[in-house]
Amino acid sequence: MSTLLKAFSKEELIEKFYDIYSKGWIRNYRGNNDGAVGNILEDLLEIPENNLPIPNAAEWELKAQRAQTTSLLTLFHMEPSPRAMKMVPNVLLLKYGWPSAEAGGRYPIDEKSFRATLNAKSFSDRGLKVVVNDEQRRVEIKFDYTQTDERHSEWAKSVEERVGHLNNFDVAPYWGFDDLFHKAGVKLPNCFYVQADEKREAINRRQQSYFLYNYVLKLSHFDLDCFIEAIRQGKLYVDFDARTHHNHGTKFRINPSDIPSLYRNVEVVMDKREK
Repeated sequence: MSTLLKAFSKEELIEKFYDIYSKGWIRNYRGNNDGAVGNILEDLLEIPENNLPIPNAAEWELKAQRAQTTSLLTLFHMEPSPRAMKMVPNVLLLKYGWPSAEAGGRYPIDEKSFRATLNAKSFSDRGLKVVVNDEQRRVEIKFDYTQTDERHSEWAKSVEERVGHLNNFDVAPYWGFDDLFHKAGVKLPNCFYVQADEKREAINRRQQSYFLYNYVLKLSHFDLDCFIEAIRQGKLYVDFDARTHHNHGTKFRINPSDIPSLYRNVEVVMDKREK
């Protein structure tokens, strides 16, 4: 049986954030994963995941993280083009992948991995980088063998055997500007970004964590030009996480401190952090 959601106005939702803050430290019953802060917040708001019931307004996204986290914030998932080629499993993993760290243990001995977090500022240790191609209006992944770290020389030899050369990709994985604009424009037009402090206490010889939801930003009017500029400046990352027979999805991610740079309007609606 479905549950009818209560519809909040933005003002009512902000009041809810203050009400949650007034509850003080809230026990973390959702585990130690990065999503626990957001999952508990959604429970407290009594809403499904990332579905803010605000009537008579553009769509709003809810993002929440630990204040002390060093983790990147996932904006959305989007696989690269050309889509018909299934670039991640058929090209990146098959021809440029490397042995999984758990091959021969948790996974079969021939298990391959393609896990990489890339940006446009620097090459990874395997010679991979994000490139903004303004002429063709797309964001691409580039491979440059000369930028590969020496400790990956055996991997580079295997790439040459599988591909036939060590030049750039025959067909570069890419995301068209228009496709990115559509995805981001639908997923991130407006956003409430919430941070929670975390503390831990020893209970029955086990560590129990607690969250204090004490900081909220209201971000509105996502700016598509700023999005591309953030990619160009290396603020946005493309995160691949694939292994043989399983692709966890390609993500566009950002440091939490940089997310306001994607919006025209930024408003602090609650700041109860200790100064």
